[in-house]
Amino acid sequence: MADLSPCSWLKPALHCLIAASVTFCAVQLAACSSLRQALPANKEAQQHAADLQELQLKVMRFADEYVGRVFEPIQQFQASASTPEERLTAQTWRLSQSTSAYTIASGPNPVTNALDMVVLATLSRMVMDDSWVSEKYGERAAPLREAHKSLEPQAWSLLDGILSAPQLEQLHDLIDEWRAEHPKVRAVAYVHFRDFARSIGRPRPGEQRSSDNLFAMLGLDPLSNLDPAVQEIAQTRQLAERTIYYLQRAPNLLDMQIERLSYQLAAMPETEQLLHNADTLSAATKSIGVLASDLPDVISGEREAAISQFMAALNAEQAQMRALAGELKNTLEAGTATSESLTTTIQTLDAFVSRFDKPIGAAPQTTDTRPFDIRDYTATARELATAAQQLQALLIQLNSSGAAVSGLTRTAADDLRLVVDHAFWRAVQLTLILTIAIAAAVLVVRHFSRRDAH
Repeated sequence: MADLSPCSWLKPALHCLIAASVTFCAVQLAACSSLRQALPANKEAQQHAADLQELQLKVMRFADEYVGRVFEPIQQFQASASTPEERLTAQTWRLSQSTSAYTIASGPNPVTNALDMVVLATLSRMVMDDSWVSEKYGERAAPLREAHKSLEPQAWSLLDGILSAPQLEQLHDLIDEWRAEHPKVRAVAYVHFRDFARSIGRPRPGEQRSSDNLFAMLGLDPLSNLDPAVQEIAQTRQLAERTIYYLQRAPNLLDMQIERLSYQLAAMPETEQLLHNADTLSAATKSIGVLASDLPDVISGEREAAISQFMAALNAEQAQMRALAGELKNTLEAGTATSESLTTTIQTLDAFVSRFDKPIGAAPQTTDTRPFDIRDYTATARELATAAQQLQALLIQLNSSGAAVSGLTRTAADDLRLVVDHAFWRAVQLTLILTIAIAAAVLVVRHFSRRDAH
């Protein structure tokens, strides 16, 4: 049966670990001895590698300064921006410049990195002059242009001791030539030296053969003269340094990207419509809140105004109804008086006419009757005149009473018309009777006069 105690497998493992440690130490001692033996022979190559390492550190420091110097004017420009699109453009410029600077600084070749940094600083300053200040934003972009102007000579100083005077002049000519052929390009953050040199047909055949030519330096390996072991160690160290450098600045780039995303969302038409709808909803909600707070006062005021208006209208109508009732009362009283007058007149006429209802040839009765008196007819005529005047006054009063007594007026008019018709016919009868009576009286007088004469 196998032994499963801890000591049964721990001791062999410790022996294996000790053996591996001894072997590793031996290998390291052998490598160190070989490095010491190779050091005198490769001192010049190691010095060149150290210079390149120093150049790499300069490029990294300049990249940090480049990003920091661009940040403040970009922030000022965004604070003075009037539209989300301008803030998005400024944030895009900052993100592209920062990403390009950190990417260039973490490149594998220090010389190429320095050249790319010079291209970045120079082309960015040209874009500031040609586009931002001259065409788009005017003096608002002046602080950013000044920042790029101050960064450009610092970028060119990275090449001091690396490029000769003819090479620097050649680099100036290449940048000017590329810009002349591409004057409308604005996104220059990702334009590198190899790429834009290739776009204008450089290097031409035979240009890389000359040692003084700029392109002759691009294909050189700065660590080619070192011992293979030293070269591997240097490459590993540089890779670790570049990786750590970029990873340390990656959160800053991520923050810039998130901020740019927020500006991009704000500049989208859908977001603007959503914000407009939210503002409208907020204003409507605010109006509803104000209305809800003022609603009791509004209802109370409207109620009081309605009651006041109703009472005022009622009072006005009541006064008008009172006046109308008074006029109607006067009208009715006048009608009553007229009716009584007409009744008296008709009775008088009936009594007067009844005297002449006897036949002409009948013998006069010996009754105690009142003799014929013309004053009775005069009184009757006066009563008729008075009745006519009262009727005229009644008609005038009825016309002024208006629509409220129109029905009564029509009824009174009809009654009056009947009364007038009846009075007319009675007057006609009275006239006929008077005529006949006068004629009869004349005949009687003549008859008695003749008889007395005989």
